[in-house]
Amino acid sequence: MANFVESATPFLGYLQTWHDNIQAAALDELIAGKPDTVAVVCVDVVVGFCQEGALASPRVNQIVAPIARLFTELHERGVKHFVLPQDTHEPDAVEFGAYPPHCVRGTREAETVDELKALPFSDEFMIIPKNALSAFVDTALPGWVREHPEVETYIVTGDCTDLCTYNLALHLRMDANARQLQRRVVLVEECVDTYDVSLETAQELGIRPHPADFHHVVFLHHMEQNGVEIVKRLV
Repeated sequence: MANFVESATPFLGYLQTWHDNIQAAALDELIAGKPDTVAVVCVDVVVGFCQEGALASPRVNQIVAPIARLFTELHERGVKHFVLPQDTHEPDAVEFGAYPPHCVRGTREAETVDELKALPFSDEFMIIPKNALSAFVDTALPGWVREHPEVETYIVTGDCTDLCTYNLALHLRMDANARQLQRRVVLVEECVDTYDVSLETAQELGIRPHPADFHHVVFLHHMEQNGVEIVKRLV
């Protein structure tokens, strides 16, 4: 293999320009007068990734307010499908071999953040527990999707861009492709993000680095390459 850093440099310049040119989209045009055909799927916006615990990230916590605003705007326009897949791990979760224990069933970390629970329509949320990065593996989400064929547009929000959000958006897209469905999967960038571990911090702690800006943009681009629509925000 050629020198990776050298060969990747031109692409990184392209990637910066691509990201800088992501545009906002009109919410009313997306709904198009048919709110029953729209669902928002919000993955892992729970206390354990936003505010408390080993994997809580201040950066991820910053998406909570934009998500709450988007939820409110959608509900005001008649959207009723709010689907929230959330980490709800077993105490001995196999995943804890790769990540520190987090979001264990019955703990505060596994709860929806208070900012979303405080919304006056939060009783309409469909909470879907999951025990892995994927919101589709061994969960109620595949059944929900098949039971709601009227939903033609899925708005994707949540964390982390390169982990659970990526798996969610691509599965929604691949499921539609495999079943020949005309489905839109729209990811709202201001409502997704990932955690940051600098190289220096990783070396100090003996863990893997995770540069958030790099992973965020690379995975947004990969999702778009595979048919997910990426918008800056919905206005």
